[in-house]
Formats: sequence, C-alpha cells, structure tokens
Amino acid sequence: MTAEIITIGDEILIGQIVDTNSVFISKALNEIGISVYQITSIQDDKAHILEALEEAKSKADIVLITGGLGPTKDDITKHTLCEFFEDELVRNDEVLQHIEELFAKYVTTSPISEMNRMQALVPSKAQILMNEYGTAPGMWMEKEQTVFISMPGVPYEMRGIMNGHVIPKLQKEFERPFIYHKTILTYGMGESSIAMKIEDWENNLPPTIKLAYLPNFGKVRLRLTGKGQNKEEVVNAVDTYAQKLYPIIGDIIRGIEGESNIVTQIGELLVARGHKLAAAESCTGGRIAAQITQESGVSAFFNGSAVTYAVQSKIDILGVSKKLIDQHSVVSTEVVEAMARGAQNIYHADYAIATTGNAGPTKGNSDVEVGTVFIAIATPKGIISKDFNFGQPREKVVNKAVTKAFEMLLEEILKNSK
Repeated sequence: MTAEIITIGDEILIGQIVDTNSVFISKALNEIGISVYQITSIQDDKAHILEALEEAKSKADIVLITGGLGPTKDDITKHTLCEFFEDELVRNDEVLQHIEELFAKYVTTSPISEMNRMQALVPSKAQILMNEYGTAPGMWMEKEQTVFISMPGVPYEMRGIMNGHVIPKLQKEFERPFIYHKTILTYGMGESSIAMKIEDWENNLPPTIKLAYLPNFGKVRLRLTGKGQNKEEVVNAVDTYAQKLYPIIGDIIRGIEGESNIVTQIGELLVARGHKLAAAESCTGGRIAAQITQESGVSAFFNGSAVTYAVQSKIDILGVSKKLIDQHSVVSTEVVEAMARGAQNIYHADYAIATTGNAGPTKGNSDVEVGTVFIAIATPKGIISKDFNFGQPREKVVNKAVTKAFEMLLEEILKNSK
C-alpha cells in the first residue's frame, strides 16, 4: 500500500517555512505499514492542485493533502476539491457549532465573522474529520479506489487530525504489511569503505530486507528495513542480520538509533566508573555540550562546558597562558591541550574534551589553513590530542569536529578501562 503527500502553500516553495508536516505524516504512515511513494509541494493554484491530484490518483492508494483550508481568499483547496470530485460545498452544522464554540471559548478580541463561519462549508461527499484545535475540518473523500485526505496546514492542527482520526481510520479500513526499521550507528569509517567490508553480508540479504547507507559528517547510519505480513518473523529476520554485522564492523558500531548512541555509551561507561566529564569548546561553539545534554540523566556524569570562543576567554576562564597562545597560535596542539586541562580543573572532571580550530570561511585569529581543527581529550592518565583538516564549508567542519571528538573520547575511556 502506497501513499503520496501533497503540501499546498507558496510559503513552502519560497523557503519561508520548513515542511515539517510531511516528516510527521511519513513517520506516522510508516509505523502502520504504509509506504510513502512521493512527497509533492505545490503552489496555491487551482490548475496546479488539480494536476497534482490527478497524477497522485494514478500512483497512490492514499493521498494526504495539507494546506489551503483557511478562511481567506488565497485558501482554495476546498473549492478545487469540489471541482476534482464534481461536488459542491454545503454547510455542515456540526462543524459550524464547533467553530462557534471555539470562538465563544477562546476568542475574546473579535466576534466571529461570516468568513469564519464559511469554514463550515465542506464538499457534500466528504466525510468530516473534526479539528479539535482549529476551525478548518479535515476531509476524507474517495475517487476510483483512491482515498484523498485533506487537512489544515497548521502543524498542531494536522497532527491532531492525523492522530485522532486518520491513523485509526486507515488501520480500520485497510490491511497493511508490517514495516520494521533498525538503524545501526557507525563512526570513523566512510560509506564506501564500509560497503567494501560488508559486501558479502549485503549480497546475502534476503529480498524482504533492504539496506540503506545514510552518511553524515564522519558517521554512517546503516538502516535495515524489513517488510512482511508477520510482525514476529520480520523483526527476527532484521535483528538476526543486524547481529551478523558485529563480527565484521563491530569496531565502528556505536549504537542503535532510538536505543543507544555514542553519547549514551560514553555516559554508561563514565557512570559505571564514577567518572565525570567536562568540555571546553572554541570552534564547535557549544555543540558538543548541546549533543550531550539532548540525553536525559546526563547530570550523572556531565559537569559542564565552557564556550571560550574569544582568545581572552581562553585565558580568563580556562587559565590558558597568553604566552602559550602568542608562541604557538590559538589553533595549536599546545593550546587545545591547555584548554582540556583547564576544563578538567575548573569542572573537577576526570575527562575533558577541548576543541579549537579555524572553521572558516576566513582565518580569524590564526594563520592555519581553513578547516583545521585540534581536538584534545584529557583523561585521568594524561592527555592526547590530534589535528585534522575537515575541509569546507563551515557547517561541515564543525559537525565533523563534534563527531570526531566523541569518537576520540570513547576510545580513551575504553583504553583507560582496561
């Protein structure tokens, strides 16, 4: 069973807003065994909408539409749906009552207008999906064995209709296969190198299991997807083949998405040993700390971080010697190691990560090549540091530095645990 998502709105096409609706809808459909065949964004134009609906009808079993259901003249989805279904708008008394109740309860600044009441006009052939959080209802319509579901573009209104009406109705109306994803997180090896190492394993995957490589800034996610009618068989098959990866590339596997990742592994090791972690960040600008604190319970091992972006802050906060900076440059082995020691001391930590570098696009306070990053890890037994050149652009440099810092830290924790 396949679905297409159509988002209507010029604001998406000109980049004024990000289309988060399609992400939510895709995940919700996937969880109940419906595959999204295509996502289409179109403008608020009748001809364009009609063309998209006709094309979707020929390809998908279910078409989900968001946007264009407001009370203003530029919201034309309902009128266009009427043309597509050869229908007409009629007043729905249940929707009108809901609109009047919303205004009476929540809107005190202005009275309900005739324009607001027009939200109760819906195609006569539509099944109404009540919108608990707004005035524009969702609508369920069918044409030539294809289901069309229209919802408002306001994200929280759309989510309410999806969770409260669309997903339960789809589950009731259609038989669907079970889809199961397992995504393995790897660090420190490129996509092509991994593909070469697991080539034989990949060639032996059954037709019911698909592998996708998802590379991103120094890490690669390996997503295994199984599909079938029997949930237990699908899960067991995917889990079995996932386990077969560990003897091949277990040295670079750093967790399972949604279950564990490199930060949770680091945290578990530190907590088990009663150790604490700190960070001193320059070129990474606090992203290491931000990634750590995305996880719950990190106060059990993470004492804090100093974002010492300016040269003087490295001196004032971390105690890095001005003479050392003048002698070796702010982007150097000597300075990054001093930063790590400073963070280790001021936060009373057993381990500390430090970063300094030139992320670009200009050289700033150092003459080192753009893309150069120095990373240091202070440990109970000493300090190690490495320098890298992550190229360009700036976002790539910063993200690869964060990934490499965690990789180095985990390696040192494991080394010091032996």
